[in-house]
Amino acid sequence: MIELQNGGVYLVNGTTVIPDGPDAAAQLQQKTGKAVPADEAKKETMAYNILKAHNVSGNMENLQIKFDKLTSHDITYVGIIQTARASGLEKFPIPYVLTNCHNSLCAVGGTINEDDHMFGLSCAKRYGGMYVPPHQAVIHQFAREMLSGAGRMILGSDSHTRYGALGTMAMGEGGPELVKQLLNKTYDIAMPGVVAVYMTGAPVPGVGPQDVALAIIGAVFDKGYVKNKVMEFVGPGVASLSADFRIGIDVMTTETTCLSSIWTTDDTIRDYYAEHGRPEDYSELNPGPVAYYDGCIYVELDKIKPMIAMPFHPSNVYTIEECNANLPDILDDVEKRAQVAFNGKVDYNLRNKVHNGRLLVDQGVIAGCAGGGFENICQAADILRGQYIGCDDFTLDIYPASAPIYKELAANGVIADLMETGAVVKTAFCGPCFGAGDTPANGDLSIRHSTRNFPNREGSKVQEGQVAGVALMDARSIAATAANKGYLTPATEFAGEYRHQIYHFDSNIYAHRVFDSHGVADPTVEVRFGPNIKDWPKMSALPENLILKVVSEIHDPVTTTDELIPSGETSSYRSNPLRLAEFALSRKDPLYVGRAKQVQKAQKALEEGGCAGDALPELKPVMKVIHTKFPDVCHQNMGVGSTIFAVKPGDGSAREQAASCQKVLGGWANIANDYATKRYRSNLINWGMLPFLIPAGSLPFKNGDYLFVPDIRKAVESREDVITAYVVGDEELTGFELRLGQLTDDEREIILDGCLINYYRNHK
Repeated sequence: MIELQNGGVYLVNGTTVIPDGPDAAAQLQQKTGKAVPADEAKKETMAYNILKAHNVSGNMENLQIKFDKLTSHDITYVGIIQTARASGLEKFPIPYVLTNCHNSLCAVGGTINEDDHMFGLSCAKRYGGMYVPPHQAVIHQFAREMLSGAGRMILGSDSHTRYGALGTMAMGEGGPELVKQLLNKTYDIAMPGVVAVYMTGAPVPGVGPQDVALAIIGAVFDKGYVKNKVMEFVGPGVASLSADFRIGIDVMTTETTCLSSIWTTDDTIRDYYAEHGRPEDYSELNPGPVAYYDGCIYVELDKIKPMIAMPFHPSNVYTIEECNANLPDILDDVEKRAQVAFNGKVDYNLRNKVHNGRLLVDQGVIAGCAGGGFENICQAADILRGQYIGCDDFTLDIYPASAPIYKELAANGVIADLMETGAVVKTAFCGPCFGAGDTPANGDLSIRHSTRNFPNREGSKVQEGQVAGVALMDARSIAATAANKGYLTPATEFAGEYRHQIYHFDSNIYAHRVFDSHGVADPTVEVRFGPNIKDWPKMSALPENLILKVVSEIHDPVTTTDELIPSGETSSYRSNPLRLAEFALSRKDPLYVGRAKQVQKAQKALEEGGCAGDALPELKPVMKVIHTKFPDVCHQNMGVGSTIFAVKPGDGSAREQAASCQKVLGGWANIANDYATKRYRSNLINWGMLPFLIPAGSLPFKNGDYLFVPDIRKAVESREDVITAYVVGDEELTGFELRLGQLTDDEREIILDGCLINYYRNHK
């Protein structure tokens, strides 16, 4: 089904895979009639050539990328534009699309929600952007329909910015990376590795894109096989997939922790662009005659079965067949994972959902950038036609990903068919994906064709004794389960026919509602501010010496951005840094905010010319111990802040708030064994926080300890990697080592200046 190559491979003419090894040269000679060095063949991947076309550094080892277009949604665009405005923004230099799909229905703060939208519309007018009103489209569906183009690159402030199936290399990053593009700067990365995803065969009826995606995620995530690399989809199996099917696999590549994705393009994608009125945006993409990849994932599409990712991660995958056959063991494993995820604060009992030996789920949702596609919904309707979901606990909600899709589903009768089954069809909204809509009841299990199933991602609040869970599945198997009144059922058991409706895109829907400046800025337009939209607080430069208090210690194998800053109802405060920061780590460590704010008192006192020890009395004995070895440390050359330790933080969302909320509360650093994603580490750096690394194993410190990092400013300036730090004991300092990892010169300057805003103010 899925096999991972141990080592690199050559791909000849897009069809023949030759593993790198002692016999590779002879096989290449036989196939091509010439020797092909790996270094030269690496230049023949699609990824390499797209990156080369967008790189302005002149050095393909260290890239400086200029993107063609940008896109953001309403959780992130206010902070991005506010940061850019504070850094000197005058005009959007490239197309920038502001969508409103994340908080359209979940505002809890009066006018906050629509105030942010009006801010976005006024900025689109003033700076020359596009504004997509609520309910028109989720961010990524609009980008596919209206922004994508073969060979282009798009940067989005959402982690699922993936349009590779349409020939567009897209990346999801934290807001500060978009700020750099808005200020005519670059996206700086080392040349990433490229991994081939070699597809053969064709999916059997009942298997959908989510099944393929989950199978791949389950195979690669724990191994880090594609972490921060580009996944390049090739092989004869690609041609067997529709555009919608490819898109559905592609969007889920984010959950592998890859950097980006790209696919070969063909007549299927040509037809997609033509249907959307943009035939000129198509071009054929293929790797060169001999391309070298750093790894290869072999995907036998005909052997993929309906899959389920059990709570609490997309990589916790089984076939539905396997799940049904081994329910006691699998549910016991999920309950044990719940104890770890929720720190034993709540019990999550799934075994009580087994009835007559079968798993009975409570809710089904088909939604968003992964599930809300035309083909997914049509085939779900085919399975449900003539059935009904029942009058008991089970519910089914469906969210088409855009208004054009909704219109076509209405025109061809699919919406009527679905409503007759008892399903509810709603407008384009990302809410179920991040806990702002369709939150299950306490103790319930929801099956969803959406992107993530992290702890509390569905909206439950552990701090209030609530717990629920999400299992990811394909829309087809969700429909089959719904037809069986909630009993877990693979879609391959459906014996009926799929009608394979043809999609017709109506561009008038956007033409009549979406604001498009066509790149023309109007500086006479005043930016419209609601009372909740606040500027970023002042942030200090990195001091010469740093005193850190450990205020949270997290030993989960992976910590998600949703655990660092919850989504859902907190998003109503996305435009107010101080109010949003009150929710930081609230579901993982409810005491974190109070501890961090206590430590922050000392730094604020220093900034105001006061005494740190008077503001934070527990600091006085700490200073006494520091002075035994470093007598020159004083108020004039030190800073005080907080840090957290997490084993592997930053999996999941690109939301910069996971870092900015810590910074707003006085955070100066993270300490980790590793960072789950590049984007989270970049967010830390862009907010002036030190991304420390420490080897796995026993920690030299514990929660509540003070750490002293002498000469940290000098170490950053002099490009040192190994940093000597000290645990401040009752009477002595105990040394240990931290590392900073690879930092570009600009990243070092950002950390030295205290944050990206300061960096641009200081380097105009």
